[in-house]
Amino acid sequence: MTIQLQDICKSVSGKEILKNINWEIASEDCFLLTGPAGSGKTMLLRLILGLEKPDSGSVNLLGDYKYASVNAGVVFQEDRLCEQFSAIENVAMVNARLSETVAAEELLKFLPQERLSLPVCALSETERRLVVMIRACIIPSDLLLLDEALRGMDHGLRRRVISYIRDKAGHKGIVFAQRDDTDLEFCRRFSL
Repeated sequence: MTIQLQDICKSVSGKEILKNINWEIASEDCFLLTGPAGSGKTMLLRLILGLEKPDSGSVNLLGDYKYASVNAGVVFQEDRLCEQFSAIENVAMVNARLSETVAAEELLKFLPQERLSLPVCALSETERRLVVMIRACIIPSDLLLLDEALRGMDHGLRRRVISYIRDKAGHKGIVFAQRDDTDLEFCRRFSL
């Protein structure tokens, strides 16, 4: 599967956010979508997902693709967790074939056992980010779109998380939308 963005332009409240963006995202590739705050990284991901429409240009799914829109595991900038559910429940709910036991096994790679059953509203920001990241990686999907997924993580944790994401992605494409490119030198870079 290849996602092709052709001549994408997008304005918000009269301000041009994206202008003439051309980009191809292929399966099995890792990309770093980078740029300063306000450069349009999040908007570009929303356009890829079909959550926004471009003012002009197009987002095309090329190849023998079975869905009308992109089937992606997503980390949004905001956590989008069910606040009163536990970490286990938040992870297990996105995949009907995933048991709470398997969800707990994945979470234990990063969180201590005693944190797994707490409502996610009781977790730290970094712990919440880990729940969101694991949830995105275990959704059956063709692509991972990760908007500031590594935010707030120290160097050691960041490296472990990147390794986990790459392992879980397998042959899926990955797009890291990050201002901070530390430890992402293996990615093909696309700057806004």
